[in-house]
Amino acid sequence: MTFAIFGAGGVGAYLGARLADAGHDVHLVARGDHLAALQTDGLRVESVAGDTAVDLPATDDPADVGPVDHVLFTVKAHDTRDAAADLDPLLGPETTVVSFQNGIDNERWIAEEVGDGHVVGGVAYIFSTIESPGVVAHTGGPARFVYGELDGSRTDRIEALHDALSACEGVEAVLADDIRVELWRKFAFICAHSGMTAATRKPIGRIRESPDSWAMYRRIVEEVVAVAQAEGIDLPDETAAEWVDFARDLDPEMYSSLHYDLTHGKRLELDALNGSVVRHAVDAGVDVPMNEAITGILRPWADERRE
Repeated sequence: MTFAIFGAGGVGAYLGARLADAGHDVHLVARGDHLAALQTDGLRVESVAGDTAVDLPATDDPADVGPVDHVLFTVKAHDTRDAAADLDPLLGPETTVVSFQNGIDNERWIAEEVGDGHVVGGVAYIFSTIESPGVVAHTGGPARFVYGELDGSRTDRIEALHDALSACEGVEAVLADDIRVELWRKFAFICAHSGMTAATRKPIGRIRESPDSWAMYRRIVEEVVAVAQAEGIDLPDETAAEWVDFARDLDPEMYSSLHYDLTHGKRLELDALNGSVVRHAVDAGVDVPMNEAITGILRPWADERRE
C-alpha cells in the first residue's frame, strides 16, 4: 500500500516510519532543513515505544510522488488551505486524505479544495516533535490514532487503512464509529490545555495550583462541549469531567504545542482552536466567555505572526 505523509513533522514522520517498518511504500513531503536532512541522512525516530530509522523518499513537490492510496495530512492548521491546494498530484479516484491535525475545521477546508469524497477525519493522541532536522522525538502519549469516514460508513478503503495502521508497531489504531464525536472530544481538551498554558505562560501543574486558573480550564472544556452539542454532535455530558480528571494526572511540567509556538516566535494555531470555538459558538447561539478571553489574550500574537 502506498502512503504520502504530507507535512512530515512530529506526527506525520512518526506514522511514516512505523508504516515503512510494516512494509508499506511511504513518501514524505516536507520542507526546509528537515527536508534536507531527510534526503541526506534519512529519518530517525526516538520513541518511548521503540526507536527506528528509515531511509524514505522525501520531497517538497507532490508531483514527484504521484497518486497514492492514502495521504496522511499533518500540516499545521494555519497551513491547511494552502497545503490542500497542492494535493491534486497525489490523488487517485479512491485516495483518502486523512487529517491528523488540531481542530474541527480542517476536514471542511480540505474538502473545499479536493472534494468531500476524498476526505477522512482523524485524531492523533501523541506527544512527538521534530527534535532536530531529520530526527523525531516521541516523548509520550499513547500514539493512538483514531480515524473514520465522515459519514460513519465502513468502506473498503477505510478498512484497508485500518488494517495497515493496526499492523504497525508503536501505533494504537482505532476505527471510530463516529469520527465527528472523536474530533470534538479531543478539541474540547486541546482548547483548554493549549489555550491556558499559552495564555498563562505556565505549565499545567501551576494552572492546577491556582483555583481561578483551574476553574477557567474546566470552563473552557465545558464551553466546547456545549457548542458541540448545540451543533448536533453526540458528545456525552461527562466529557468535561473526564478531561479534567485526565489533566489532573498530567506531568506538572507539561505545556502544549501552542505554548511552544508562542514562546519560539512561530505562527499560532489560535484560529483553529479557541478562535474556532468562538466562531462556531456564534452560529450555535452559545455563550463562550472563557474561549473569547483566551482568543482576545492571544490575538495580538497570532496577528503579528501571520505570513
